[in-house]
Amino acid sequence: MCVKDVVIQNQVGLHARPATFFIQKANEYKSSIWVEKDERKVNAKSLLGVLSLGIVGGTTIKIIVDGPDEKEALDGLVALVESGFAD
Repeated sequence: MCVKDVVIQNQVGLHARPATFFIQKANEYKSSIWVEKDERKVNAKSLLGVLSLGIVGGTTIKIIVDGPDEKEALDGLVALVESGFAD
């Protein structure tokens, strides 16, 4: 299992478009991926779950990955968040 805290860089946080990018990225991996904010943990592959956390810019979230490609998944998601969701 791999875990990392990361700060949401973009102003709007994980809403609509950025959340969709995050979920699409999470779905590229076989591992189970979770996002945790303030003791609430949701499936990172679920749009409704991620949106329900109400993550705004500047918020620190925890990304938890467990599975066969956990290192690659964690690195890919952290890079996406740190880029401010620029593609």
